[in-house]
Amino acid sequence: RPFARSLLRFLGFLFWGAAAALAFSGIFVILMYKNYRYLFQESFLSLPGWLAVAAALILLPTGLLAVSIAAKGSRYQQGALMYLLLVLLCLEMSSAVLAQLYSIRMASELKSTMGYLVYQYNGTDSQGPDSRAVDAVQRKLQCCGIQNYTDWLKATAASWHLPAEKAWVPESCCKEKYSHCGGDLGHLEQLFQEGCLKKLEDWLHFVMLYIFSCCIVLSVLELLAGVSNGILMRHQPFHDLRIL
Repeated sequence: RPFARSLLRFLGFLFWGAAAALAFSGIFVILMYKNYRYLFQESFLSLPGWLAVAAALILLPTGLLAVSIAAKGSRYQQGALMYLLLVLLCLEMSSAVLAQLYSIRMASELKSTMGYLVYQYNGTDSQGPDSRAVDAVQRKLQCCGIQNYTDWLKATAASWHLPAEKAWVPESCCKEKYSHCGGDLGHLEQLFQEGCLKKLEDWLHFVMLYIFSCCIVLSVLELLAGVSNGILMRHQPFHDLRIL
């Protein structure tokens, strides 16, 4: 029992810090979907993030209960802690599974979506929704094209209404320090040459792996808290609250 109390107190304090890490990972996912929502066909991509944020909020009272039970716990508090731990496990495992599934599924969709947006790009009307989406991605990620800048060579001169002998890329491919860069492929040093697809995939995998890792680690800690609380409950049975 003394070890269970000490472990429960330690885990209670740990839950408060873990709540911040979990909330950060959830916000990470939500912001990623918000910034690149035009690239993802799946509208529920932010769901793992919202589940993680909800779990982080529940972790705060859970940590408080764990600390108070370790000091002087009542039967009501012990039962409430078990309920909260069960809810947290459901939320975190759901978030972890969804993050893993979306990481695999979205990676395959990114290539086709990026390809469609690049080949629909209108060099003379960059205010169209597809064109704005491409420009936004290239500026944010400092990249050019799908695999690299040469993808823009496949854009026909007719669709861009440019002389056939000239090769251009969108101005969003230009590095910020070159204010007079017009997207001329004759000056490669002024352009981002790395493609956007790999950067997007790496960013997606990083964000989803981060939230997956947070949820798995926290689930293990919550199981330990449940075992510790169960040991204390065994020595203080629920005579009048058998339903718990």
